[in-house]
Amino acid sequence: MTISSEHADSANTGGLRNWLLAPEPRGWFQSSAQQIHQGWRKFSLHSLGLAGLAIIVVLIVVALAAPLLTSYDPIVQDMAGRLAPPSASHWLGTDNFGRDVFSRVIYGARTTLYIIMLVTVIVAPLGLLIGTVSGYFGGIVDEILMRVTDIFLSFPGLVLALGFAAALGPGITNAIIAISLTAWPPIARLARAETLSLRKADYIAAVRLQGATSIAIITRHILPMCIPSVIVRVTLNMAGIIITAAGLGFLGLGAQPPWPEWGSMAASGREFMLDSPWVIAAPGIAIALVSLAFNLVGDALRDVLDPRGSE
Repeated sequence: MTISSEHADSANTGGLRNWLLAPEPRGWFQSSAQQIHQGWRKFSLHSLGLAGLAIIVVLIVVALAAPLLTSYDPIVQDMAGRLAPPSASHWLGTDNFGRDVFSRVIYGARTTLYIIMLVTVIVAPLGLLIGTVSGYFGGIVDEILMRVTDIFLSFPGLVLALGFAAALGPGITNAIIAISLTAWPPIARLARAETLSLRKADYIAAVRLQGATSIAIITRHILPMCIPSVIVRVTLNMAGIIITAAGLGFLGLGAQPPWPEWGSMAASGREFMLDSPWVIAAPGIAIALVSLAFNLVGDALRDVLDPRGSE
């Protein structure tokens, strides 16, 4: 029974590999699975990309399992134990209010992921839509949309985000809106460039001759072709989003105390960085490490999804 079971498992494994490597896929599901498999094989050749992906996976797991990883409440103060150095009971020490720094860094990962997800959900579709519409229609539509894009691009992203955040007021929701308003223009520019090269393709002309509307051509034939490049761009932009969010938090325009957020934690720890460096070192290292991880993954994805960008 054992031998036959092992043989069956081997046969199933071989069958899956043959299915993924079949020269002629049968149906869209098999074709999509083969593309994902080939993409993963290319991605796995990038050791730095795998390291960045591992850090991101750890970040997600830590954020989801935060209550299980620490027994300390991140917002409960203990003035008797303020600025305690790292120890067995407080792995990363405590801050100026006696709160466990380790638990605050872990719960701060939730805030960072929350900002990243919402900004991505807003920025990627908005930039993709504006870029494809501008590139496809051209003319006055292109002029208006691209001049608005140029206005946003003419200011440094962090400075513009600070301006929007100051106008909207402090708070994590307003910070997300401010970051989103500054992060969509590069994506729109990229989508427009892709669309300009695609709208003159033969298959687009054939679809147009068959009577397809402009909306159908954009949504069914141009948008899907722009998505890989947009994914790469969004991933590379994650580091900037994280740093911008931390900058807003550092200046008091992001997540408000006492809720843990890496930028605000660094701001509160700067007064004690000489005598108690762990207060500012822990969130600072977290910001740098996660930003680096997204950059490494973005570089690997660029080679996998957009080979022209690596040439």
